[in-house]
Amino acid sequence: MLQVQLEVRPDPAEVGRARRWARSRLAGSGIGADEPLAETLILLISELVTNAVVHTGSTARLRMCFSGSGAVVGTVRVEVVDTSARPPRPRHADGDDTNGRGLELVDGLADRWGWQREGTGKRIWCEVDRGQPLLLTTGADTGAYDPLRPVPVAATKRA
Repeated sequence: MLQVQLEVRPDPAEVGRARRWARSRLAGSGIGADEPLAETLILLISELVTNAVVHTGSTARLRMCFSGSGAVVGTVRVEVVDTSARPPRPRHADGDDTNGRGLELVDGLADRWGWQREGTGKRIWCEVDRGQPLLLTTGADTGAYDPLRPVPVAATKRA
């Protein structure tokens, strides 16, 4: 397993820096920029880093873990560790709302996601399996976002 990480300062400009850093790491792991997986991972990273920067106001760590051997990547795990003990709170955005969609996107794009306490803060993570179809799903029977459902410590979407 290959693991890389980046420290992210509490500045909205850091989101762009995290995306650029992640693109270079994806390319180095054998995931081509033209693969749908790369764009999906960049969107997931953007959402998780944005949440950490906007909602905690403190430094965070972005970590990417690549499973597999050699140039064959199986699952990519993205983690953002921050110093806020406040659990993530999925919201449901209405119509023209300009925020509140982040965790809905994570739930729709990742194969699995969840969070756990880490020290005095928390770790939010998501995983995408290479080679799996990336489908946006809806409805409670698929494990999709439900604003009335509490956020589990470890949510899974596809078995």
